[in-house]
Amino acid sequence: ASAEEWREKMLEAAAESSEELMEKYLGGEGLTEEEIKGALRQRTIANEIVPMLCGTAFKNKGVQAMLDAVVELLPSPLDVPPVPCELEDGTPTTREASDSAKFSALAFKIMTDPFVGQLIFFRVYSGVMKSGDTIYNPIKGKKERVGRLLQMHANEREEIKEVFAGDIAAAVGLKDATTGETLCDPDSIVILERMVFPEPVISQAVEPKTKADQEKMGLALNRLAQEDPSFRVKTDEESGQTIISGMGELHLEILVDRMKREFGVEATVGKPQVAYRETIRKVCEEIEGKFVKQSGGRGQYGHVVLKLEPQAPGKGFEFVDAIKGGVVPREYIPAVEKGIIETLNSGILAGYPVVDIKATLFFGSYHDVDSNENAFKMAGSMAFKDGMRKASPVLLEPMMAVEVETPEDFMGNVMGDLSSRRGILQGMD
Repeated sequence: ASAEEWREKMLEAAAESSEELMEKYLGGEGLTEEEIKGALRQRTIANEIVPMLCGTAFKNKGVQAMLDAVVELLPSPLDVPPVPCELEDGTPTTREASDSAKFSALAFKIMTDPFVGQLIFFRVYSGVMKSGDTIYNPIKGKKERVGRLLQMHANEREEIKEVFAGDIAAAVGLKDATTGETLCDPDSIVILERMVFPEPVISQAVEPKTKADQEKMGLALNRLAQEDPSFRVKTDEESGQTIISGMGELHLEILVDRMKREFGVEATVGKPQVAYRETIRKVCEEIEGKFVKQSGGRGQYGHVVLKLEPQAPGKGFEFVDAIKGGVVPREYIPAVEKGIIETLNSGILAGYPVVDIKATLFFGSYHDVDSNENAFKMAGSMAFKDGMRKASPVLLEPMMAVEVETPEDFMGNVMGDLSSRRGILQGMD
């Protein structure tokens, strides 16, 4: 009964695509399969409806129907406007989905294959590319030669000689391309819109179970990080531990399991750590940092005065050079910035990274003989740490925007659960 009810709604949605079909539907005539699919496709492309399918990949139910629906209902490259992109100087432009246009494509996935090595999956937005062609990566500023081209069919692959506008394929032999980067004709350079990946919200220490796993673990983690831009790996300088970061406990569990299955690495995982950040809440004027060292012979002298200001959330760190009259020589200013940037990695409250701060260098002094880059780097670091202490430092915790769909009967339970986790309700539809 429920299936019939939803089918009737689907037929009504299809009939609304044209007066002719609506008359046929209201007159009690049945719509043909071709008419239904054509009407649903028309309204989907116009963003008037969103087709919904049911199934489970785990039990292989409804997967084929979904793939058929992608082909039958979603727009082809010819049904959408030319893709917006930029020239190297930032000038907006577009590329048409045409084989006669210059080649442009977006790398959207990296996969490590045990037989051919690294596979770069890409979608061609314009033009044609053949195996053996040289392409340009404007993000890295490098040219690369494409080896083999593969048409992927689930676990099977077919070698092909060329790809055309609208195609999705995989390339072998590209060493520098990473997820979200543009690949284009070296003689007609454009930059497609990049993918934006969220910052990790949780971290865990991971250690190999045996010495034999040590080297393999490093290789495995680097490969997994290449494939998944939301997964990060670093070494804690103080403890020497390997820290993995991702979008949640389940995300990290899956990656550790893949490390075991695909690379044969057994690892012990530590307790999850939330990815806190530190920032300031007050403006702090005239923070002085002076590094002076005399130990016989040539000494060290660096002196800077900074102003620290909080930035809007997500704006990151900004360094402003406001030196006038040469009170700090030009050649030492990058060293001051470097000293501050290195200090950002470990805040003064709990050692978490510092974000959303503007640091302005506006005064200082130097010594003709004793001043050098290292002295000014140390002075910048000292001033920044002192300013952080005085500018009302605070700890930030990650926040996620979540949409929850639930039957009305469970609305109260869901809202109560979210409130108990300090969730902030922003609206209800």
